[in-house]
Parts: sequence; structure tokens; C-alpha cells
Amino acid sequence: MSKSGALDLASGVGGKIKKEDVQSAVDQYEKYHVCYGGDEETRKANYSDMVNKYYDLATSFYEFGWGESFHFAPRWKGESLRESIKRHEHFLALQMGLKPGMKVLDVGCGIGGPLREIARFSSTSITGLNNNEYQISRGTELNRIAGVSESCDFVKADFMKMPFSDNTFDGIYAIEATCHAPDAVGCYKEIYRVLKPGQCFAAYEWCMTDHFDPNNESHNKTKAEIELGNGLPDIRTTRECLDALKLAGFEVVWEKDLAVDSPVSWYLPLDTSKFSITSFRLTAFGRFVTRTMVKTLEFVGIAPAGSNRVSSFLEKAAEGLVEGGRKEIFTPMYFFLVRKPLADS
Repeated sequence: MSKSGALDLASGVGGKIKKEDVQSAVDQYEKYHVCYGGDEETRKANYSDMVNKYYDLATSFYEFGWGESFHFAPRWKGESLRESIKRHEHFLALQMGLKPGMKVLDVGCGIGGPLREIARFSSTSITGLNNNEYQISRGTELNRIAGVSESCDFVKADFMKMPFSDNTFDGIYAIEATCHAPDAVGCYKEIYRVLKPGQCFAAYEWCMTDHFDPNNESHNKTKAEIELGNGLPDIRTTRECLDALKLAGFEVVWEKDLAVDSPVSWYLPLDTSKFSITSFRLTAFGRFVTRTMVKTLEFVGIAPAGSNRVSSFLEKAAEGLVEGGRKEIFTPMYFFLVRKPLADS
């Protein structure tokens, strides 16, 4: 099961970074971003270091507040957050037509929550690709606990340079992960290369919508907050994503922003004006309790110095996400299903 206690959160902050180096890592991470004088080109040039630092610093907070699957989902009225997340993962598997015996790749798999759920749901073998050593160590342990180690594994690698032969996988998916790529076309081309001809790639992408105005100061502030709090070099528009897929060689089967028709707003768990027993740790009071706990554990030396600053920029990210959702300028669930042409064999 997921780490759920205060001491688990405290001990996990920093991931594989030495405890005494966490504060320095926070400094370096923050300086990549606009809010602290950084710029897009520097983030893109140093995306691997930035994203690795981000997940070393943030993973234990994610697991504490969100569980094993670090993503949003459209949600029906009366449906819990956990139920919606599982349904969102099953939907992806069904759209791809996953069948028993298929060899599947999860690009940017986190600690493997979706990987385990989809493998059990579809009876497929899934490899999780991740460039963060701490997340892989957590995912490997969670695979063992779940009893899926024979069908699910992890490979540590950069998704811009995958260590797989051409035409290896029967299906590939990415859940809110390829948004970390510094170059969408380059990332999608790598996915195209390792996917078998005639097979599908499906993803949920973080994107700015058609309502985003790059000349609007408020819109840009919200975008910068999301980038800071989520380790992103830049957030592409839905149109840029679609164009990149076509440039990579894919045939588009269908695409849609699934946030548009969600009966319950995707950002509801982060909205501090609402209260939820089932998502207590994400509520205003729950965040206050977490913040106080982290400050205390950092003060007594159990949590590394810098832990509270990580908590702060994650809260800032949550505010940016809620604003982005309310203004309808941002979506975490631009869905697409694309196919590698059979002719490419």
C-alpha cells in the first residue's frame, strides 16, 4: 500500500538526494522557474536535472496526499476520487484495445499506480519507463506487495532516448507524463520508433487550452505557477500537441479534452473552498495540518531542511491548477489515441 504516515512523508522528502543536500536542491529547482528568475530555454536545456529534482523532492508529498496514481480524472457525481482515477485508467486500456499477452510500455510511470491497475485490468505485461531512481525503488517495492512483479517491471531511462529496439511494444501509453518533455516532437518520435506498426499510443496530456491568451498577464502567472509546482519546462497548447503527433508520423484516431464534459470539475480535490472527508489531506484544513506537521518535523530534524519549501511550492501549484481549471485555460486530460501506420514496417 501507499506510504500514508507523517514519518513516511518526512523520511521520503528528497528521495535519493542526501538529507543535508535537500535545501540546496530546492534552491536549484526553484531557480529554473519564472517565479524565481528562470526561463523556458534553461528549463528545456536542463529538463532531466529539473524533473529528477522535482520528483525526488515531491514524490512523498504526492503519495501522502494522492495515493499511488499521480493523476487527475473526469468524475461522475457520487463517484469518489479513487473510483474516478481507476475508471480513467481502465478507459485508457479499453481505448487502446489491450489484450492478454500484449507487451506494453508506460512512459513516465511514476511509482507505478496506473501500471499495476492496467496490468491487472487487461492481463498484459507492462514495463514502466522512468528516469527517477527513487520512484523506481518505490514502484518496485509496491509491485512486490501487489504481487505483480512477474508481469510488471521498470526501466530507468530518459524517454527522449529510450533503450529499446525499434518496433518492440504492442501498445504504449503516457499519463500526464510527456508534458515533462522539452521537445514534444522528439518525445513522440521516440515513442513512434519503439511501437510496433499498426499499434496504438494513447495519452493524457497537460495542455493550455484555446482559452489561454499568451498576452494575458493573469493567464501567464497561472501557467508559471503550474510549471513551478509540477516540474514542467513549458506547457504546450492542445494544438501544438496534435501537430507534434502528426509530425512524429502518427495517424490520429481521435482526440478530445475530457475535462470539458466532466460532470464534476477535475480540480475539485484541490479546491480549498470545498471540504471532503475522503480527500481530507487535500482540503484547506488538511493542508494546514500537513504544513504544520512538516514544519515541526523539519524543526526537530526528522524531515530534511527545505521540506517546508517543497510543501509551499506544491501548494502554489495547487492554486495555479485550480485557477487554470476555473478559467478553463488549462487541462490535465487532453486525451488522444493515435496509431503507427502499418506501412511503417
